[in-house]
Amino acid sequence: MKKYINTQSFFAAAAFSTVLFTASCKKDFLNVPPQAQQPSVTFWKTPEDALKGVNAIYANLRSWNNVAFNAIAIESTGSDEADKGSTPTDATFFNLYDQFTVTATHGSLQDFWTGQYQNINLCNQVLDNIPNISMDESLKNRYLAEAKFVRAYSYFRLVRAYGNVVLRLHVPKDNSEYNLPQSDKATVYAQIEKDLNEAATVLPQSYGAADLGRATKGAAIGLHAKVAMYQGKWADVLALTNQVMTMGYDLFPDFEKGFRTQNENNIESLFEVQAELVPGNPDASNSQYSQVQGVAGIMGWGFNTPSEVLANAFEAGDPRKDATILFKGETTPQGDLIPTTVPNDRYNQKSYVPFAMRVSGFNEGAQQNFRVLRFADILLMNAEAANEQNIPSQALTSLNRVRKRARGGNNNILPDVTTTDKTALRNAIWKERQVELAMENDRYFDVIRQGRGSAVFGVKGWKANKNEVWPIPQNEIELSGNLLKQNPGY
Repeated sequence: MKKYINTQSFFAAAAFSTVLFTASCKKDFLNVPPQAQQPSVTFWKTPEDALKGVNAIYANLRSWNNVAFNAIAIESTGSDEADKGSTPTDATFFNLYDQFTVTATHGSLQDFWTGQYQNINLCNQVLDNIPNISMDESLKNRYLAEAKFVRAYSYFRLVRAYGNVVLRLHVPKDNSEYNLPQSDKATVYAQIEKDLNEAATVLPQSYGAADLGRATKGAAIGLHAKVAMYQGKWADVLALTNQVMTMGYDLFPDFEKGFRTQNENNIESLFEVQAELVPGNPDASNSQYSQVQGVAGIMGWGFNTPSEVLANAFEAGDPRKDATILFKGETTPQGDLIPTTVPNDRYNQKSYVPFAMRVSGFNEGAQQNFRVLRFADILLMNAEAANEQNIPSQALTSLNRVRKRARGGNNNILPDVTTTDKTALRNAIWKERQVELAMENDRYFDVIRQGRGSAVFGVKGWKANKNEVWPIPQNEIELSGNLLKQNPGY
């Protein structure tokens, strides 16, 4: 069994302290001195404190609990597109999620929960304290909007995974505010939408190089569209995606190259978790997103591997198949040979970093951003919403725009979808989501919100009226004195 490095502790902030960060040029706001921790009684006084507090939010997004094993277990392993990977005896706990036999005491349930509430706590510190700092009002409002965006993102991840969760909107002021009951899903979704609406009214459409990667207006509106989609609010999804489609985003011309490090934060990107290999600072270069999924023994550990089901899902000749899956024995466009001796037949190419970019003493692939929301997703949400709103012409236009980019100029493959039958078009859109967004932690929740959990995942052990959500961590229930209630069936 490998030794897994817990890096999130460098960035976790307790209720009354925060971690300090610096910012100057592109991605320098990711350069974190982990030893610098300053009590809040001497913090939250200056504009510099405000900046450091906001930067702490972004840094935590790339922590172990947010992008590595625990996120993979909760957001990917249960789907039909991913296998455990690595060797049969390594990290066998993933099988609990793959086969839906996990119980409420398993650590990844707790750690993913903890990771999201760490994000939320950092956001709440910003939202509670920055209003009292004397500083430029425009910048202050932007910082608050950034915090609201990330808080909404973390609550979206929580409500998809667990259903009813604790809605905490402030740092606890005394003991009476620590132990809160769960809020129902509708209340959580309403708060997410409120945060995103408020964020979108303030956030800029773009930033200069020094702040590239921060939350934007397009990110807030686009995430709002996704949140609305999970609630079946199709009129809202259509209106929100229509708005994003006027904001200058476009599909990156080359699907495969769009996921490489030199093309991060490109014209297709609405939001990415920022990562960077900072020379001389391995602790700041802490992302393990690429490392845990990289080619085993060469550029990573080989977990979360694309399944045979996914490999067979692509239409004949679809270039996205080879751009999504690293096959054993292939040579990548960047010239890396994937040896036939590696333990897995397939690896996640979207998390791939060329072997030559490995730097001794740093996590493999520490440079690789995690793509949270892409314009292709916006187009497919627009297509689905238009179809549900009985506007098949618009649905076809948005759907076929994605397929046109995928075919890369080869008109002999991926022909335009032409059906206007509502059910057939819905199925075509769902299929396109499967192959376009493969290995981006969407498939599992997509199938469930489409009402197809039993049909698609039943062969793996998924059961209706239970596995729509994961169990609430048992430790959280016990710490609450049983104020928190377990999900049905667990």
